[in-house]
Amino acid sequence: MAIKPPMLQSGDTIGIVTLGSPLGASTIDARIETLTSMGFQVLVGDHVYDYDGIVAAPASERASDFMRMIENPNVKMILASRGGTGVKDILPYLDYDVIRRNPKIISGYSDITILLNVIYQFSDLITFQGLMLIDFTPNTPTYNYEQFFITTSSFTNRRQIENPVGIPLTSLVQGNVTGPIVGGNLTSFADTLGTPYEINTNGKILLLEEIHESTEKIYRDLTRLIQAGKFRDCIGIVMGECTNCPISYGTSYDTLINSLLVPLGKPLMTNLNTAHGTYKTTIPIGARINLNTYENTLTVVESVVRA
Repeated sequence: MAIKPPMLQSGDTIGIVTLGSPLGASTIDARIETLTSMGFQVLVGDHVYDYDGIVAAPASERASDFMRMIENPNVKMILASRGGTGVKDILPYLDYDVIRRNPKIISGYSDITILLNVIYQFSDLITFQGLMLIDFTPNTPTYNYEQFFITTSSFTNRRQIENPVGIPLTSLVQGNVTGPIVGGNLTSFADTLGTPYEINTNGKILLLEEIHESTEKIYRDLTRLIQAGKFRDCIGIVMGECTNCPISYGTSYDTLINSLLVPLGKPLMTNLNTAHGTYKTTIPIGARINLNTYENTLTVVESVVRA
C-alpha cells in the first residue's frame, strides 16, 4: 500500500516551487495573497521567480528548490506554481529515498504529471493531480476548491469522484475494476517512454487528459502508448477532457477514443473534469480507485492522507 502524506490543515505552511516554465511575478504574488487570505503560511522557493527562457531556471536549481521543501519539516504541502514544460529535466536530481522518508502533499497537473507519477513509482508516495498556485484566484470555481480540500484535508475512506452537476461521466466499455490510478497529461506521459522514468501501468487504472494539442497529435500519442503496451498492461481507462484541442482531418477527440480505445475492451470512462478544464476534480495518483462502468462510477476506496 502506498505511503499517505499528512493531511493539510488551516495555518499549515505551503511551499511554492516553479518546476517547469516560468510564471510572471505579479501572478505569483496575487496567487500567494489568495493562499494567505485562506489562512495558510507560504514559503517561496529560491527560484520561483526565475526566468531562463523556456524553463524558469536550470534543472539542478529547480530540483534543489523542490528537495529543500521536501526536507523542511515545516512545509506540509508542495504546490507547483504552474506546469508548462521541462519538469522531466529535474528528475535525475531528486533523492527518492529522502522523498519517501519525508512524505507530504505534492500537487499539480499539466507537465507536473511527470513528477507526480515518478514520485509515486520511485518513492511509493500518493501524490495529487490537483490545483496549482496559478489556480488560487477569487474567481476559481467553488467545485475546484471543494474537490481539492476534501481530498487533501479529510480522512474520507471512500469518496466518489463526480463531475459538477449537469456534466455527466460517460462509460463506453463495461467493466468493474479496482487498482491504483496513474497518469495525467497525455503529452507528458508519452514523453516518459523510453526513459528511466517510463510509467508502469501494469495493474493500474490509466487516466489521460490534454490541452491545446491537435487531434493529429492526440492520435500520435495514443498510438505510441498502444504500441508501448501501456493500454495492454492497464486494467481500466479514464479519459479526461481535451481542452481547446483543434480538430485535424475532421476527426474529433471523441472519434479517436471510439476508434482507438474502445476496441481494446478495457473498462472505459470518459469526460472526467480534471486538470486543464475549467472544472478540476483532484485525483490522488497511486491511490486505489474503483472504476465501475456498469454503474458509471469512479470511487476512491481508501483514505489518501493521514494525521
